[in-house]
Amino acid sequence: MENYTLVALSGQIALKRKLDVIANNVANINTEGYKRVAVEFETTNMPKASTTLFPKRDRANDFVREQGTVTDFSAGSVELTGNDLDAAINSNDTFFTVSTPEGERYTRAGSFQLDSTGRLVTSDGKPVLGQGGEIVFSPNETNIAIAGDGTISTSVGNKDKLKFAKFDDTSVLSQVGENLYSAAAAPTVPVYADVKQGALERSNVSGVEEMTRLIDVQRSYERLISMMRQQNELNSKAIDRLGSMTA
Repeated sequence: MENYTLVALSGQIALKRKLDVIANNVANINTEGYKRVAVEFETTNMPKASTTLFPKRDRANDFVREQGTVTDFSAGSVELTGNDLDAAINSNDTFFTVSTPEGERYTRAGSFQLDSTGRLVTSDGKPVLGQGGEIVFSPNETNIAIAGDGTISTSVGNKDKLKFAKFDDTSVLSQVGENLYSAAAAPTVPVYADVKQGALERSNVSGVEEMTRLIDVQRSYERLISMMRQQNELNSKAIDRLGSMTA
């Protein structure tokens, strides 16, 4: 396969990956607490045989390789809902802690509810943790209140305090699906989490910016196709000329 074809193919694979990430951002534009993801690439040289014995040395071919994804943990806008079980954190580096079969995970999505047993859970049923473990309400408890520091109280008094996780270096966090993150390093406890009850943090994805990136991907793909078409035409002309030459 020609080198130009391999270079163009690596570019197409990179654009496909970038398109998938943009599509996922757009799909989660209305997901509370979702954080925008970007993918980064780098150029690399394909190992190949080369020689320096000829007047014109072999030229390096630059290919595209994925370097990794980066999550933008900047805060999204806060929207008032009036729901007593909704909560939003006003700092970028602090997360709610939830329990999963794989261990503790972290999220910014504060759309909580009570399950059939009275446990405080996420929208998909994962227990929200307090400093004392799972938070469970009895049927006779009313007037649930969440203070700015995460302290939860009801008509019968204080229940518990939400277990927050603070990450000074958010690069240790990895997405694990369902709007949750795992951490490669242990979190710290924030001095003050600054929670707002009856509100939700929206996604920090900008629809306009993602559509702009989508257009850029489309134009880059069209340029690659045009380059490959032109190169194929040059090869065809060269073959025709060589074929018409007499020995």
